[in-house]
Amino acid sequence: MRINKVRDMSDAELKVSMENLRRELFNLRFQLATRQLKNTARVKEVRHDIAKILTVEHERTMGVASKKQEVK
Repeated sequence: MRINKVRDMSDAELKVSMENLRRELFNLRFQLATRQLKNTARVKEVRHDIAKILTVEHERTMGVASKKQEVK
């Protein structure tokens, strides 16, 4: 997931996406623990996507605009 795509999402979309990613991460961890996970790199991707959403949420609460948004 690209950061620009995350920044274009509304607050409600971010919340839904976060819930889905956390649920997916839980399932991936469970599969990893039971040795059923085929693609272990997906765990890292999901963690990074969660971090991107948290970053955008924090930016919005702090009122910080991204550098690209300031230039426009």
